[in-house]
Amino acid sequence: MPLGRLPPEPLRVLLIEPYLTGSHQAWAEGYQASTRHDLRLLSMPGRFWKWRMHGAALSIARQLHALVGSGWQPEVLLVSDMIDLAGLLGLVRDRLTSVPVVLYMHENQLAYPALEPHPGWNRSRRARAARRDLHYPFVNLSSALAADRVWWNSAYNRDSFLAALPGFLNGFPDAREPQAVTTLTARCEIQPVGLDLASLEGSPPRARRPGPPRILWNHRWEHDKDPESFFDAIQVLHARGLDFELVLLGESFVSVPPVFEAARRRWPDRIVQFGHVARRSDYAAWLWQSDLVVSSAAHEFFGVSVCEAIACGCRPILPDRLAYPEIVPPEWHSETLYPAGTLADALIEAVSRASVAPRLIWDERLRQAMARFDWSRIAPRYDAALAAMVEAGRDPRLLY
Repeated sequence: MPLGRLPPEPLRVLLIEPYLTGSHQAWAEGYQASTRHDLRLLSMPGRFWKWRMHGAALSIARQLHALVGSGWQPEVLLVSDMIDLAGLLGLVRDRLTSVPVVLYMHENQLAYPALEPHPGWNRSRRARAARRDLHYPFVNLSSALAADRVWWNSAYNRDSFLAALPGFLNGFPDAREPQAVTTLTARCEIQPVGLDLASLEGSPPRARRPGPPRILWNHRWEHDKDPESFFDAIQVLHARGLDFELVLLGESFVSVPPVFEAARRRWPDRIVQFGHVARRSDYAAWLWQSDLVVSSAAHEFFGVSVCEAIACGCRPILPDRLAYPEIVPPEWHSETLYPAGTLADALIEAVSRASVAPRLIWDERLRQAMARFDWSRIAPRYDAALAAMVEAGRDPRLLY
C-alpha cells in the first residue's frame, strides 16, 4: 500500500513504552492523542532505566497477555527501545505470531557518552564509572534484529549506531555475527519525534519584555548535556562585562551536576528562573520570554527542547554536530551552529547582537520550520507507515 493511502478502518496499534517519563512519555502520549488508529498503551513508570532494559519484558508480557485475553488483539506493535524486545517477543510468541513489530529508537547505547568522573568521587565510584556495561548496547542490537522495522528519530542516531556496530561486535571472543550490520541496515528508516508545538502557541507575549537578552537552558540537568561547558561560556560573557540574564529550565534527577548550584551562588542577580516548571503553560511563557537557546550537549539524538525553544522565537546557538544540523534547515546553519570549542565566541556575538537589535522572534521562517515536527504532521506519517506494514504483512526474509 502506498504511504499516502490509509485503510478504511483504523488499525489496532499497541504502543509499548516501559520508561514513561520525560520525552518518552511525551512521545507515547502525544502519538496516542494524535493518531487516527485505535492505539492502546502499555507502560511502566519512568525510573530505573537499567532495570527496565533488563526486566521490563516480564512485566510488559504479563500486561500484554491480559490485554489480549480481554479480547483486544493488536494488528501491529510499536515498541520503545527501553526494553529487551527479543525477550518480550519470546514471552508472547503464542499471541503475536503474525503481528509486525516496529522498534522506535529514541537513543542508542553505543553512542551514549561515558560519565565523566567528578573530583569528589572516591576510587570505587570512579572505577564503576569507567566500566562500560556492554549489555545495554547488545540489548539495542538484539531488539533491532527482532523487529520487522527499526525507526530512528534522526539520521545521526541511526548512523552513530551503525558506524559503531562493527567495532562493538569485533570486541567479542567469537561468533561475532558481522552480517548483523547489513541485516539491520536494510530495515532502518527515519521517523522524527512528534512534538506538541500547538500547546506552546497560547503563550506568546504581545511585545518583548524590557531588559537584557535572556539566555535559555531547557535541557535535562545531567552530564551528557555538558552543563560545565555552558557555564564556562557564561563566565566568559560575565568577564567581558556583557549584560544578560539566565533562564535555567529542564528536569533534574537524583544526581544533579554541582555546576548548577555553583551557578546559582555565583550569579544570583542574573538568574531569573532556576529549575523545572511542571505546567506546560509556564514552560511556554519562559520560552517566549527568552532570546537565545543554547546547547553544549555531548550527545543529542534529536533535540526536543531546542525545537520547542525555536518554535517560541529563540535564536539557537548549537554545536555543529550530533542531530542539530538535521533539525535546523541548512540555510540557517552559518548563523546557528558553532564549531567545536567556539561556544563562548558564538554567545558573545549573539548576545551583542540581541542587545543592539532585540526582537520578539529571532526569525519567523526558522520558527515556522519547526512546524514540520508537530504531531499534526508526524502522526499521519506514522499512521501511514504502520498501515503499509500491516497491508504488506510480515516478510519472512527479514528474519535474522
